[in-house]
Amino acid sequence: MKENTEYITGSKLAAVIGSVTLIAYLLLLDQAILGTAIPQITTQFRSLPDVGWYTGAYPLANAALQPLSGKLYTHFRAKYTFLVFLFIFELGSLICGVAPTSAALIIGRGVAGLGASGLMNGGMTIIAGATPLAKRPLYTGIMMGVGSLGIVTGPLVGGALTEYATWRWCFFINLPVGGIAFLLLLLINIPDLTVKERLSLNLLRKILPDLDLPGFALIAPAAVMLLLALQFGSEHSHAWNSAVIIGLLCGAGVTAIVFGFWEWHMGERAMIPGSMIKHRVMWTSALVNITSMGTVVVGSNYLPIYFQAVKGSGPTMSGVSVFPAILPQLVFAVLAGAGVSKLGYYLPWSLFSGVLTAIGNGLVSTFSPTTSTATWIGYQILLGAGRGAGMQIPTIAIQTALPPAQIPVSLAILMFTYNLCTSVFLVIATTIFTQTIVSELKKNAPSVSTQAALAAGGSAGAVRSLVPPGSPELNAVLRAYSSGVRNVFLMLAGLSVVSFAASWGMGWNDVRAKKNEEQEKGDVREGDTV
Repeated sequence: MKENTEYITGSKLAAVIGSVTLIAYLLLLDQAILGTAIPQITTQFRSLPDVGWYTGAYPLANAALQPLSGKLYTHFRAKYTFLVFLFIFELGSLICGVAPTSAALIIGRGVAGLGASGLMNGGMTIIAGATPLAKRPLYTGIMMGVGSLGIVTGPLVGGALTEYATWRWCFFINLPVGGIAFLLLLLINIPDLTVKERLSLNLLRKILPDLDLPGFALIAPAAVMLLLALQFGSEHSHAWNSAVIIGLLCGAGVTAIVFGFWEWHMGERAMIPGSMIKHRVMWTSALVNITSMGTVVVGSNYLPIYFQAVKGSGPTMSGVSVFPAILPQLVFAVLAGAGVSKLGYYLPWSLFSGVLTAIGNGLVSTFSPTTSTATWIGYQILLGAGRGAGMQIPTIAIQTALPPAQIPVSLAILMFTYNLCTSVFLVIATTIFTQTIVSELKKNAPSVSTQAALAAGGSAGAVRSLVPPGSPELNAVLRAYSSGVRNVFLMLAGLSVVSFAASWGMGWNDVRAKKNEEQEKGDVREGDTV
């Protein structure tokens, strides 16, 4: 495949970057917005047992299709492939918004997940095709920085829509925003990273063997079984040592092993080529992405719990209280992108991010019921700056090191491993949080039922209702929840250290066009055989 050297500029480029950034925001918003709406949904549908599926159907469908999406972007025009995935995502959102039953809502979440599987990596692929290598860090930083706001603003937006309109607007909101992005991308001629043939029956017949559909038929059920096991265990619908969860984990493991042998047999035609996985920059970038983004997702779930359960804030105010982490995260994501484009080297930003997030998560772990406002604002600013500085670095590293023809698959691998591992981190964090609460309550507030505490959730009113008004044990209850948050952020500090250590493997590569011109030409010649 030959590299395309045509790029877009001016208002067309602004429209493309704005469109993929909007979609990135919607995707991450969609993952976080539902939590505050679920109580109303379960009340309307009388469907409390279905709660796990409202949140679980989306990542299950997303993970199942994501590995194949990289192959689709490799062989088909990125713009139209992206629009197909966006249409499916919008269709799923519409089904959820008009769902007359709980089952229809679950189906809609699954359809939306299928669409979402090719959008984040698709947005990065579009940016890679539309801009030269030296400019990609800036534009990717804008996409990732603004998009990540969806994670932290999701509960706030979801709560406001549910309280002042209807929970259905948590899904309807995707339609006009996604529709605008769809039209803009449809009207603009966007170049591809590599020159693609026109869609035809002959092209379909030629590339069908290269899609590695048998590999997809193996990796999809492996991912689904793993996520189902995590879903069942975390929602306590099945014990971790139950036959169901053990069977799912064993099935996932065996299927993954068979998938590995199949991919080895397929060689460079595999869905996940072995040469790519062996590439040091590829696997270290994936590890950095997993650990750094894992701290963002998990931390964004537990900071609101601290402000609600421990500090006594409502859902809206807890959303306002995490803004000291949001704003520097956005600013430093853009600054890091601009810095890489200007200075050429991405590694210093990843190292800076690893150090700062390790310190920031460590400082946040010291939060207690008596932490002052100035302190929790300052610590969050530090943490947010660290998060933003390294957010897009793994994607830039693999685009610099790998041949252009392999970039779509590599981005899909980044997103696939991110989704799987983030699910694991969330389960681990939940276990740490709940077990800490149980242990602390048994020691310092023995009259409080641990079962009641686990069932109460993390809202201010629910936590304070565990003890009678004026009870001296209230302080012990608040300290228990604070200790749970502390231990979660200590885990995140450890992940940040891993991110820092893995960053060294991404190498001192220069993304500036002049210094990479000869290297890129060599990569293109290698990519022709892919």
